[in-house]
Amino acid sequence: MKKPEAANASFVSTASEVPFWMTDIGENEIATVTETMAAKSFSMGAVTAKMEAEIAKQLDVPHVLCTTSGSMALMMGLMAVGVGPGDEVIVPTRTFIATAHAASLLGARVVLVDSRSDSPNMDVAEAAKKITPRTKAIMPVHLNGRVCDMATLRALAEKHGLAVVEDACQGMFSRGPDGFQGTLGDCGCFSFGMVKLVSTGQGGAIVTRDKDLYEKLAAMRNHGVADVVSHTYLTTGHNFKFNDLLASIGLWQVRRGPEKASHVNAIYKKYRKGIEGLPFIELAPVDVDNGEVALWTEAISEERDALMAFLAGEGIQTRKFIPCVHTAPHFDSGERFPNSEHFNRTGFNLPCGPDLPLEYVDRTIEALKKYAKA
Repeated sequence: MKKPEAANASFVSTASEVPFWMTDIGENEIATVTETMAAKSFSMGAVTAKMEAEIAKQLDVPHVLCTTSGSMALMMGLMAVGVGPGDEVIVPTRTFIATAHAASLLGARVVLVDSRSDSPNMDVAEAAKKITPRTKAIMPVHLNGRVCDMATLRALAEKHGLAVVEDACQGMFSRGPDGFQGTLGDCGCFSFGMVKLVSTGQGGAIVTRDKDLYEKLAAMRNHGVADVVSHTYLTTGHNFKFNDLLASIGLWQVRRGPEKASHVNAIYKKYRKGIEGLPFIELAPVDVDNGEVALWTEAISEERDALMAFLAGEGIQTRKFIPCVHTAPHFDSGERFPNSEHFNRTGFNLPCGPDLPLEYVDRTIEALKKYAKA
């Protein structure tokens, strides 16, 4: 299938440069957008419903709602389980700040937790120490497709009567021993942003196995209205709706999800083999051999800044890890999180993405070997 080059333009500054990320849309997406526009289906409608049904099928979960972003999905999930002013929500500091903002914008207090020493994911044992009588929910983040210890976390939540809202914005199609990430808590949230496996530019989804929770979320997505004919008000809500133009892209992106997941894992495995024996770099662990999906290829190096500068000189783009939540002034309580801070200081992303050619990976590996000899 021939794919247009323009979709990648924002990630490539010159024709010879290896981009940090490459994703694309295909002819099916373009054709469906055209059909949707011809049908004058600009708002949320039949195509959105098809995309939701495809997600439900692919992830084996009964209820799916598409919304404006992964960030909005997180907020909707917390709203639906009753989080509000005065409540506390446990969030890992090693995550994108949207996870914490979803709670704080509802008036809840964000309680941050360190990551494990061997993984950027939240340390569930540390989370257990942060539970108080005011704790309302825990937000495990399946960072870069790594499965959180959901069995332990769910048992902990059940013991204390807490809701579990999964941040699987980076974990679509990634699965562990109990099933797909995002389908194991009260609800799970996904992102369709530009650097996600399924991309519509912007957008997200929330999924649940709880029919009552789904109906509440469905009303919440449309100003709390049960249906647009009777306009019966059921709950607090707002305009959190998706639209059929984005769904025309997303429908095919979801259908190609397993293929895209396979490709990013092939990239991870190629890097894993290619950097063997290089003492200054290692990959942040993702269990790609047992169902996890390495959305990005994350690397750890004590020489990160020098290494990134060298790669830039070779025409290879990289990106530092996003900063920990506690580095934001409005979330800094003075507490330190040594494991998360280690990943924050040493972590960066190598070129990757569901449409990145493998020869770009080869070129990056050769540059890393060149650095070793410099």
